[in-house]
Amino acid sequence: MADHQESSLTLPSAPASVAEARRYVTGVLAEWGLPEGAETADTVRLIVSELATNAVQHTFGRSPTFTVDVRLDRDERLRIGVTDGHPRWPKRLPAAVQQDNGRGMAIVRFLAAECGGQLTIEPTAAGGKTVWITLPWKQFLP
Repeated sequence: MADHQESSLTLPSAPASVAEARRYVTGVLAEWGLPEGAETADTVRLIVSELATNAVQHTFGRSPTFTVDVRLDRDERLRIGVTDGHPRWPKRLPAAVQQDNGRGMAIVRFLAAECGGQLTIEPTAAGGKTVWITLPWKQFLP
């Protein structure tokens, strides 16, 4: 493998972009060796769906686009990031909270941890943030 592989796509902050983000990441990972039908591909699709949905729903028109980054480094770590231009970071809800929305980040944290990964949030130079999921790539391969 090369030192690293990376790919990114910027999409409008619109509901239809969530499905496009899922298709994009699934396609990139298939090119890198992860079969689209693999159970781990389903996990990645759900993570991307939740992150893209947050970028669309919770930026309140302050981020007309969001960017999906996919990186595979030489240490065989897969990083998927969703960047938007809104300065507010996602809130961490207590596990006991009962509500219909706001659960996306809890789901993402759980899925990342279940796969041996982690979630981090980094500020961008433009005042927004990137929500990153880092996962061990070897675990994803059949």
